[in-house]
This record gives sequence, structure tokens and C-alpha cells, in this order.
Amino acid sequence: MRQGCQSWVFSSQPVIVSTGTVGGPFEARGALAKDFDLLHEDLWLGQESYEKAEKKMLEQACELALGKAGMKKEELHFFISGDLQNQIIVSGFTARTLAVPYLGLFAACSTSMEGLSLGALLLESKAAENVLVGTSSHNAVLEKQFRYPTEYGAQKPSTAQWTVTGAGAALLKPEGNGPKVTAATIGRVVDMGLSDPFNLGGAMAAAAVDTIEAHFRDFAIDHSAYDLIVTGDLAKVGHEIAADLLVKHGLQIPEEKFKDCGLLIYKEEQPVHAGGSGCGCSAVVTFGHLLNRMRKGELHKILVVATGALFSPLSYQQKESIPCIAHAVVMEM
Repeated sequence: MRQGCQSWVFSSQPVIVSTGTVGGPFEARGALAKDFDLLHEDLWLGQESYEKAEKKMLEQACELALGKAGMKKEELHFFISGDLQNQIIVSGFTARTLAVPYLGLFAACSTSMEGLSLGALLLESKAAENVLVGTSSHNAVLEKQFRYPTEYGAQKPSTAQWTVTGAGAALLKPEGNGPKVTAATIGRVVDMGLSDPFNLGGAMAAAAVDTIEAHFRDFAIDHSAYDLIVTGDLAKVGHEIAADLLVKHGLQIPEEKFKDCGLLIYKEEQPVHAGGSGCGCSAVVTFGHLLNRMRKGELHKILVVATGALFSPLSYQQKESIPCIAHAVVMEM
């Protein structure tokens, strides 16, 4: 099952039988609105805090994924999830609602693909017969946690990104109809010494390239093996840096084949600075838009490389640099 130094091959080819994607009002006006299962008109979702609103989104995404598969939560073997709120409380409280065995992750914005990799690994090893993978983010929650509360109206530089208000969940089973998870490459922590929380795309770009390079090396392939290679949320700044680094490493990927979730999710006229970010970014774009395209036959084999910045408000206050990681998953129809 192990391939090369950093990759796994899933010979049983676990299937993503259903997904659930939920978004906020800004996402409802975005480029991929039609690919969401549920869109909300306000950031509060009828809750008394933004934090509780994010929890409700993740719970709804899980309910949607289970409902589409005609499955009850009591039948779940494992729930794997993570988020960006302190001590991944959104995932923990959602696991409380589901009341099933739970594995919590923190991989920042790369959590969606780390969760999908580990879920497929559980099925491959026959440690489970069904696994629900989820993650979420909320703009109003995470702006105040990692940068400035929205109410401050603080001016942001052009390198800044817009945190996606969204939640995504995917149900994995050994067989069924849907895209198959056939391989994964687990990333290494890469730290370029950057410490600016308003330039996470620049910080994460090298980690994305490191994982893509490891994936190509482990499988002795190049970009021609895929219809599309999509990074997690590098957005405009990070995506351009990653493209330049790939050229320097002799791994140039054609522009029409190399995309980014943070650039796909919003329209050009939306004021998102460099693009989208957050755990929910790669989750809703992958579990919604990309898998929908696969189900329609537009894409047959894709590589999603979700990126994450492994820092916290505490590490930033102590003037630490921002270590980053990227996890890649292969999905095929």
C-alpha cells in the first residue's frame, strides 16, 4: 500500500458515496453557488454567536451527506473532522451531536484532504466500513481569532484572503456509486520563515510544491496523469508563487490544468483581495464543485492538494514563523 516515501495506494478504492456542502451569504453570491447543497442568508444562521453558527453549518453538512446515502448517524463507524476554532471545538461539538467514534484533526486548511486520506486508510485496512469526513470555517469567527474582528474595519493588504464561510462533509464506503479515492500523498512541514498572517498564500506555496513534487516522484508520473491539479487555498499570490516554483523544479503544469480552490470559489468582482481561504474553502470546492464535475463526466481523474498554515494567535504573538503543510488526494471516476 505504501508508494515511495510519502504516498499510499488504496487498492480497495474507497468510494465517496455522498457529500454535503453548506455556505454563507457571501458564498451564495460567488462563482460556485450552484454547487452548494444549502446556502444561508446571514452569517448568524439563527444562532446567538458566530461560533455556534459554524457548528450548525458542520452539523448540517454531515446531515446532508448522511441523508443522501440513506444512512443514520448511529450506523457511522468513525467521524473524522477538524477546524480552526480554538481546540477544534466545532468538530468536537459536532461529534457530540453525532455521538459516534470521533477522530479530531488539526491540519489547518489542509484538514479536508488529511481527513479524506485517513478515512480511506481506515477503509483500506478494514478498520471501518464507513467513515464520515468533515471540516468547516466561518469568516466572522476566524477573522477575529487570527487577524482583526470584522467590526474594526481594519484595512488589509492585497495579499490578504477572505475566509470562506462554509462546511463540507463526505461519506466514504467500500463500494457504491461515486468518485473513488485511489491514492494520497502526506505532506511534510515546510517553513519559509514568513510570519505575516495576511500573506498565508505566500507562506503555503512552497508546501504545496513540495507535496506535488513528492507525489510525482513517488508515482513516477507528471501532470499528464491528471485532468486537473487543484491546490487548497493559495489564492492569487500563493498560486503564482507555486507556479513559479514548479517551473524552477522542472515540474511546470499547464495553466489550464493547475487551479486553486481559493480562486475558484468567488467571482472576480467580489472584494476578497487575493482570494478565498479557510478549512471550508477546499472542502466545499472539492466536495461540491469538483466532485459534481466528476459525476457529470467532465473530469475523470483529479489531484487535490489542500494547503494549511500551522500557526496560532499565540505563536504569532511570540513572533514565530508560520510552518505550512499540504496533503494530496487522488480521486477518480
